[in-house]
Amino acid sequence: MSGIFKAYDVRGLVPSELNEDIARRIGLAFQHVLDVEDRALGNTVVVSRDMRSHSEGLAKALIEGLTAAGLDVLDIGLATTPMNYFAVGLTKAAGGVQVTASHNPAQYNGFKFSRHGALPVSGDHGIALMEAKVKSGDLPRADRPGQIAHGAIFEEYSRHVLSFLRGKKSLKVVVDAANGMGTLYEPILQAMGIDLIPLYFGLDGSFPNHEANPLKEENLHDLMRKVKETGADLGVSFDGDADRSAFIDERGEPIGSDLMTGLIGGELLDREPGKAVLYDLRSSRAVHEYIEEHGGIPVRERVGHSFMKATLRKRDGIFGGELAGHYYFRDHYYADCALLAVIEALNLMRETGQPLSALVQPLRRYAKSPEINFVVEDKQGKIEELARRYGDGQIDYLDGITFQYPTWWANVRPSNTEPFLRLVVEASTQEELEGRVKELVEILGPPADH
Repeated sequence: MSGIFKAYDVRGLVPSELNEDIARRIGLAFQHVLDVEDRALGNTVVVSRDMRSHSEGLAKALIEGLTAAGLDVLDIGLATTPMNYFAVGLTKAAGGVQVTASHNPAQYNGFKFSRHGALPVSGDHGIALMEAKVKSGDLPRADRPGQIAHGAIFEEYSRHVLSFLRGKKSLKVVVDAANGMGTLYEPILQAMGIDLIPLYFGLDGSFPNHEANPLKEENLHDLMRKVKETGADLGVSFDGDADRSAFIDERGEPIGSDLMTGLIGGELLDREPGKAVLYDLRSSRAVHEYIEEHGGIPVRERVGHSFMKATLRKRDGIFGGELAGHYYFRDHYYADCALLAVIEALNLMRETGQPLSALVQPLRRYAKSPEINFVVEDKQGKIEELARRYGDGQIDYLDGITFQYPTWWANVRPSNTEPFLRLVVEASTQEELEGRVKELVEILGPPADH
């Protein structure tokens, strides 16, 4: 059980780290996370699961724990993570749990949690609290077990996302579901009025074609080829639980999720100017600039869905995005919804008549590195060394350390989920970028990616 409680969720190898007994105990522990505000909305927890071979058994055990604690359960069966968030918000449930390991390989599984209104569960009063209760055995059972109801959310979710669709121009779109939960979206995608070219649809938790992680470019190669082969206008790749999406333009080239955040943010601001749009601190400076140019308030936030969602609510923001491919919408209970990001991209292409490559070109202002990982034993010591080395720059510690200069900036932050320091660098020119990356590698050591 050691190590399965992460910063934002529970995740581990099945059955060596996570099994049905532990799932049952986690179900019992969830009662400690729900506070008076959650319970004021009722006693129901929405439970759903992905297509992994062990998800059904883990979900059953989790539900046994939840009901033993006196909580009622609405079991909506197979669903994407955004569908779980939507169900929690729509039904005014006290909370929700999605059984999934997201983009991890087939031998992994886990749980994603939320409170009422799809509020995230994380930090000391969330995941860490459940871990403490499971380890201490503080798992009280109710005198009267909760009840289980079964329901379906797909039709209402479909109506919800399609209500944001505008324009009727036919576009050819290749969608790679990676044999994950994005497969469920096929009827919704067909209803968008696109010429859909499905790639790797069909639920298969063994992921026979490629890993369901669109952050790795090797997992996008088949999609990139198919876009070029078919002359498609757009390519989209979903991760395993379909809460993230990656975009490929009509030339078969990937578009960074930070640039898509700026693009979609600008699209939404054109309809509702003056609103806040969030971006994570790894994003290009162009995103901040583009949001301002479209009459919005750019808000820089640390990495992680719990921080993004909380700040989006606090600032009454309209939209936010992360480099990892999460897109958060006010109109989706401030939660992530990859499918709404696809719809807004289609809206923009239909309304302007321009290809995606041309639409995103105004955001391609700087040269930027991918996220580079380093295995560093003394993370805090290395961050302090960087602070001394770049003390003449503008420094902040929102997430790790960011140092900024007029023509370049870099962020180095400790991963919340893996034993890495992660580096992102951006500069005004490719030449300066390469020099700064080389300079920082000399300080941080050889990249773990190579």
